[in-house]
Amino acid sequence: MATPIIMPKFGQMTEESAIVEWLKKEGDAVAKGDILFTVETDKSVMEVESFEAGTLLKIVVKPGVNVPVQSTVGFLGKPGEAIPAVTAPTPAPVAPKKVEAAFSPKASEPPPGREAPVAAVPLTPDLFRISPRAAALARTAVIDATRIRGSGPEGRVVEKDVKAYLETKGYSQLRISPAAKQLAAKEKLDILAISPGDSGRIGVAEVERAIAEKPKAMSKMRQTIGQRLTQSVVTAPHFFVTVEVDMTDLVRFRAQLKEKGAPYSVTDFIAQAVVLTLKEFPEVNSSTDGRSVRWNSHVHLGLAVSLEQGLVVPVIRNADELTPAELNARSKELAEKARNGKLGPDEMTGGTFTISNMGMLDVENFTAIINPGESAILAVSSTLRKPVVRDDKVVIRSIMKMTLSSDHRLIDGAMAARFANAIKQKLENTELWKLLTA
Repeated sequence: MATPIIMPKFGQMTEESAIVEWLKKEGDAVAKGDILFTVETDKSVMEVESFEAGTLLKIVVKPGVNVPVQSTVGFLGKPGEAIPAVTAPTPAPVAPKKVEAAFSPKASEPPPGREAPVAAVPLTPDLFRISPRAAALARTAVIDATRIRGSGPEGRVVEKDVKAYLETKGYSQLRISPAAKQLAAKEKLDILAISPGDSGRIGVAEVERAIAEKPKAMSKMRQTIGQRLTQSVVTAPHFFVTVEVDMTDLVRFRAQLKEKGAPYSVTDFIAQAVVLTLKEFPEVNSSTDGRSVRWNSHVHLGLAVSLEQGLVVPVIRNADELTPAELNARSKELAEKARNGKLGPDEMTGGTFTISNMGMLDVENFTAIINPGESAILAVSSTLRKPVVRDDKVVIRSIMKMTLSSDHRLIDGAMAARFANAIKQKLENTELWKLLTA
């Protein structure tokens, strides 16, 4: 009976592959070691050779069709030999690359010389040709074969090229522990990109250090944050206005409230001051797509919360209708839900303005990126004791810096300055807070 030709598995994570090109036609004679076809993997195009001689009786899988690894893609045998019935996979065409047979081990690109301690990102040329024997030697040596200049036809890397490369790099003089070599091969690192330890030996510790320095996939949350904020920076022309707020009296007043059991935080006063000011400056509470302006009749206030996985922004809806006590209770509730991962989608969308407070992190000043769909964001820094001039005298006061990031399509410099100073004036007005918290 005819011998099935199997789609090989080229890597631990490879579940399916597509044939790029059959190099033999049905009826062609095949010698042991002949290249039957090429296969496109995630990173390269590989040659698949025949392990026995015979005639290519049937091609089951045509080029450009993804099939699971270990699938039967054809049959090899003697002319006239019976061929088992095999259903060809339903084509799910992919765009096969018009390239020659190629191979690219998933290994790190070594930096120039031997002194660099890290294994760099793999170099994957668009076209890299290597013979099966050369590829096997490179895998055994745990090196990145794409760094080797081939002497074969059309730049094909052959076995003697790999041997010459190893000799040039002084590979035989390297002291590599078997465990380190095995680990490097498992992690698809280039052993030549790993610097020896103090003893001049490459051991497991050196490989583990290189593993720790390998690029790692970003979390979905970080990817989303990056995409959204990149979109904001690209589409909204940001500019920044910073003011200093004298928080001395408000800090003292908050301490008095705390003694009476009132739960207010500095963030609560900032949030209330922002809400009141947004009602005075509706332009800052609006948004634009560059062609039209959307006015928001309510303030939906976002309060950025930092988590280990990234930043989330719970939204207090209709914050302009809440008292300071209600604002305090709602912000605490949302922050707790954020830390426990229990925020619903509707509690993280629809904001019209955001406050990013890093006051607890000993930060003198910073700027924030506007959340998409909003026109501004307020970055609140730490309240620090500083010498300032009051009535021509140098005194120590509690000073806090606030930086307003604004979308210049909607907000000009004068408006941003007035808005920031309006918040400042409210925070410095202790009589206002006595009235609001009574």
